[in-house]
Amino acid sequence: MAWHLTPTLFRQILGRIEDLRYRLGAVVETSIYVPSRRRGAMRPMVAVLGLVGVVGLAVGPGAAVAQTAKNVAAKSPWGPADEIGTLNLMTDASRFDVLKQVAGGKIYDLGVDLFVGMPTCCGPFGDPTFQIWMTHTPARDTAKELLSYSGDGVSMYTHTGTHIDTLNHFGLHGKIWNQVSAEDALGVRGWTKSGADKYPPIVARGVLIDVAKSKNIAHLPASYAITVADLQEALKKQGTTLRPGDVVLTRTGLMSLWPDQAKYRLADQAGLSLGAAQWLVEGQQAMLLGADNFGIESFPSKDPENFVPVHTYLLAEQGVSMVEALWLEDLAKDQVYEFLFIASPLKLRGGTASPIRPLAIPIQHQ
Repeated sequence: MAWHLTPTLFRQILGRIEDLRYRLGAVVETSIYVPSRRRGAMRPMVAVLGLVGVVGLAVGPGAAVAQTAKNVAAKSPWGPADEIGTLNLMTDASRFDVLKQVAGGKIYDLGVDLFVGMPTCCGPFGDPTFQIWMTHTPARDTAKELLSYSGDGVSMYTHTGTHIDTLNHFGLHGKIWNQVSAEDALGVRGWTKSGADKYPPIVARGVLIDVAKSKNIAHLPASYAITVADLQEALKKQGTTLRPGDVVLTRTGLMSLWPDQAKYRLADQAGLSLGAAQWLVEGQQAMLLGADNFGIESFPSKDPENFVPVHTYLLAEQGVSMVEALWLEDLAKDQVYEFLFIASPLKLRGGTASPIRPLAIPIQHQ
C-alpha cells in the first residue's frame, strides 16, 4: 500500500518513537530522513517503521492514545465515597514532612493577575470572559460624603487564569471519576460529586521540571508534545528526583508570551503528551500535575475522537487533578526546582474548577 509522508504524519511518527524509546529502554534509533526521489533515502524510515510495527504502535491517528488510555472512568482505590482522587495521598505526616524542609522565607507567587482582556482558554467554546465592574463608588464630594463606599462584582468562567481542574470537569461515556454517572449526580446547578468544595487545602512537595530551559529555548514551539525523554532529560540536568506524592509542575516557557492573547492561546499550545502524563502519574506516582499553559497537554489533540485526551486520562481514569496557567517564570529564573507547594481552591459547590493563588517556598535539596 502506498502512502505519502505528510508533515503531520512525520510529527506523529516522532511522537510514537519517543514513547517507544521510553518503553523499550531507549534502544530505538530516532534518526529519520525525509524521503526524496532517491530510493536509498527511504531506507532509514522503513527500518524505524518496521520496529514500530513489531511492538504494535500503529502510525494512524489515536494509536498512542490506545497504548496508554482505556477511555473508561475508573473506580477509586479509596472507596466508593472518594471525590478527590490522588489528593488522598496527602496526610498529616506528609504535610509536616515537607513543612520541616523549608529552607527560607522567600515566597514565590505562582498565580497570574485577573483582569479584563486577559487571555482565556475557552472563549472559542462560548465560555464567558473575565469581567469586573464597580457596584458602588464614592460620590467624590468630600463635603457631602463622610463614608466613601466602594464595591465591585465579578463574572468569570471558573477555568480562568491560574486555576485547578476538579475531577468532575471531564468524564468518559457520561461518567466521571469513581464511575459516578451524570444521571445520578448532575443537576441544573452543577455536580454534587467531586466539585471544588470537596477539595482540601493542598500542602505538598512541589517539583518544577523546566523543559524549556533544558532545551535552551525561551518557550517550546507551537503544538510541541513533551515526551518522557524530555522530562527525564530536564530532571537530569536539574539534578532533581521525583518522589511519590509530588506536585509536579512543567514549564513550557509559554508564560513568556503572557498576556498577549494572539500568542498565548489554547489552540496550538505546547504541553504534555499522553505518554509523558502516564509516566508522571503511573511511573512516578505524582499526586497533582500543573503547567504554565492553558490545558497541561499539547494542542491540538492527535486523537480525532477526543480533543483533550490527557484531561480525560488524568481526571476520569487516574483521579489526578490539574493546575493550569501557572506563573513559573520566577521559580525558573532562580532555578528553584524543589519547594513547598501550597494552594487552596475556593469552596465553589459543584465547581468543575476553582481559581487559586498557589505559593511556593524553597525547601532543602535532598
